[in-house]
Amino acid sequence: MEPSDLYPTTRPAAVSEAVDRAGLDALLLTPGPDLRYVTGYDALPLERLTCLVVPASGEPFMMVPRLELPAAEHSPASRLGIEFVAWDETDDPYAEVARRLGPVARVGLADRMWALQSLRFRAAMPGAEQVLAGSVLRELRMRKSPAEKAALAEAGAAIDAVHNLVPRLLKAGRTEREVGKDIAEAIIDAGHARVDFVIVGSGPNGASPHAELSDRVIRPGEPVVVDIGGVMPSGYCSDSTRTYCVGEPPADFTAYYEVLKRAQEAACAHVRPGVSCESVDAAAREVIAEAGYGEYFVHRTGHGIGLETHEEPYIVAGNTEEMRPGFAFSVEPGIYLPGRHGARIEDIVVCGETAGERMNTTTRDLVVVD
Repeated sequence: MEPSDLYPTTRPAAVSEAVDRAGLDALLLTPGPDLRYVTGYDALPLERLTCLVVPASGEPFMMVPRLELPAAEHSPASRLGIEFVAWDETDDPYAEVARRLGPVARVGLADRMWALQSLRFRAAMPGAEQVLAGSVLRELRMRKSPAEKAALAEAGAAIDAVHNLVPRLLKAGRTEREVGKDIAEAIIDAGHARVDFVIVGSGPNGASPHAELSDRVIRPGEPVVVDIGGVMPSGYCSDSTRTYCVGEPPADFTAYYEVLKRAQEAACAHVRPGVSCESVDAAAREVIAEAGYGEYFVHRTGHGIGLETHEEPYIVAGNTEEMRPGFAFSVEPGIYLPGRHGARIEDIVVCGETAGERMNTTTRDLVVVD
């Protein structure tokens, strides 16, 4: 995909309109997913201020440390016609932003802005109320464009390729850390720009949804939860979980794994425009609860994904927001029996015009490896 597809030149104007509708005077976007979403520039987060300023009226501009100006000029942001304002070591870029904006009453700060930067902006614009930029950008970022969906499909195919290798890596006698190291290398080899996370939860460690890699030795007959993800060169993320067993699985595990598989299928099948986010969570949860495992499903069913692994919308009870075409999120119910074992099945799903489409295609059956 070309940067012009993922980061179109029309995006700053769309953001400016959203700023105006929200009753803000400007958005101030420092390095992170918000800045990359608007410009395509994956700027380094440094103590020297890089900040895209998007006023409700007027032209956007970007404050850039002179040392970082070449990187900005070679980024997709250079196609947008945005003025780069280079500042030197003895300049005060916060005061320059305030001077250029003039009197302002409300400004939106990037959700990931460092506290030291937000406090400097507060000092430079003492009369301005500060709110989160995410409240303005959420509507734009939640609804993925066709190019963004293609980027997520590319990420899904890349992480699927890694899961296809996992059976060769899982062997009794190896440690979780050893397997995790091999998986991390495979994530890069599959086309990711960087590894985001690797979870290899064997036996009782699989009962912890966010288990850390450890030196625990994988034993025969143990289930292993493998949750992995990375960031593609496009900036878009992958995230997929499959559950394996090294040798013959325990009978009680096999019983609840089939329940889990039905629950994940039910939630994916429920996705379509107009249903609530919480109803997708309920579709999975009801299957698990009816089978008697409700207390062992301890987390939400899913999270949005895009330029961040976790972003809106969240698939959880209490989120009454209705699904719309372009919403992209995980569907990942799990069952975890403390001290024994656990299982999770996770796909990324994009809501289409009539139904959901999975971005992951590897088998959801329990994979038994020798």
